[in-house]
Amino acid sequence: MVNILGQTNSVMNQFVAEIRDAEIQKDPSRFRQNLIRLGSIFAYEISKTLEYETREVVTSLGIANVPILSDSPVLATILRAGLPFHQGFLSVFDKSDNAFVSAYRKHHKDHTFTMQIEYSSAPDLLGRTVILCDPMLATGASMVLSYKELLAHGKPKHMHFASILASQEGLAFLKKNVPSRNVTIWIGTIDDELTAQSYIVPGLGDAGDLAFGKKNG
Repeated sequence: MVNILGQTNSVMNQFVAEIRDAEIQKDPSRFRQNLIRLGSIFAYEISKTLEYETREVVTSLGIANVPILSDSPVLATILRAGLPFHQGFLSVFDKSDNAFVSAYRKHHKDHTFTMQIEYSSAPDLLGRTVILCDPMLATGASMVLSYKELLAHGKPKHMHFASILASQEGLAFLKKNVPSRNVTIWIGTIDDELTAQSYIVPGLGDAGDLAFGKKNG
């Protein structure tokens, strides 16, 4: 199942507009804050699909029966661009365990690149609900590789993939390379074009550089 959140008018679209805006991007703090806000919105939408159980809560005047999450999802992200987006999820699912995957583009002399995984850190994922988030889904290769890396820590009960901006090509690649069952994909908005250098157009640029400064290499 694929959910495109930007197809419904909400304040989410305002935050997406701001992370795209070249003038607003000049303020890294604002850019990071908008990624955090977007993570919180995605988390809220995903929370509607999770399992709940009714518990009694004692108030100062009586007892209320309230639906409470049966189990918090594991929150996973891809370093480094995913960190602010992940923080937004963590602000909602504040009891969650966390997982991290370090992935990077290894460039070759012929001007092509391949995605490489450096390391991963995760709890036991067997039978858990896992949310893997990354703000950009360009080719889809880093998301798929990170998903396969996480499987080394156990097969989840359900996987949620979340990205703010996706290319048509990247979304198609992700759908082709993850299971069709027990998987849900959440996208903010989809752009049609992917350049030869694998940048989404109109996109927003390099989310990691905009959030944390340009890297060397």
